[in-house]
Formats: sequence, C-alpha cells, structure tokens
Amino acid sequence: MALSLAEANRIVEGAVAAATEMGIKINVAVCDAGGRLLAFNRMDGAIWGGAYGSQGKAVASAAFGRSSGELQERANTPIIEGILKAEGEHGIPSQGGLPIFRNGALEGACGVGGGSSQQDEDCAQRHATL
Repeated sequence: MALSLAEANRIVEGAVAAATEMGIKINVAVCDAGGRLLAFNRMDGAIWGGAYGSQGKAVASAAFGRSSGELQERANTPIIEGILKAEGEHGIPSQGGLPIFRNGALEGACGVGGGSSQQDEDCAQRHATL
C-alpha cells in the first residue's frame, strides 16, 4: 500500500506540532518511496531556503532507506555521489530526513529544514510509524 495523501498530511502536521512545541519555524516535506513530493508545509516565518532543504533531505532518505544524516558521513563517496547525481542532485545528505516504513517496506520519507540539524530530525521523527 502506497503512502496516502492523508497519511502524508498527518506526518506534516506532526512535524509542525513538534516545531511549535520547540518554538522554531520549519519547512517539512513528505515524499513517496520514489522521492516525489506528496505533502509540504512552510510555517509562517520559516526561512525560505528550508523549503529546498526539507525536500532534499526527504529525497536522500527515500533514495537510501535510511536517515539523511547517516549519509552525511559518506556523502563524498563515489556510490553516494553517483546515485544522487543520477537522481538529479535533488537529494541532500544532511541530518533532518527520516524514512517512513510500513510492515518493513519503504513507503517514503519526511524531511525537515529550518531548525538546527538535531531539531530538524526531532521534528521529522514525529511520524514514528504508520
């Protein structure tokens, strides 16, 4: 079963709720397993560059089925560079994107941009499980 728009929107709402609790302004993107955008939100006052960051982190996380932060350490390896280049260089291997699994299958990813790297990941973590 593919990630639905309703599920993607709930994930966005969870990330925004986390950001509100932290007192930060974020951009949050949810993509499907193929890295295509399903839902997006930019909180009032969030930096506009975070729109690209959140989507890029979600794409990287979906591409590799792991947190985008885990990819950061290996971002300059030929395999990571090659895959992201072939994908169109939309993926950003930086902390703040987490994969979304259902019954062990990758369904998509949530990426957040606008806070610190750890704050972004904490907001993305709100999706927990489907």
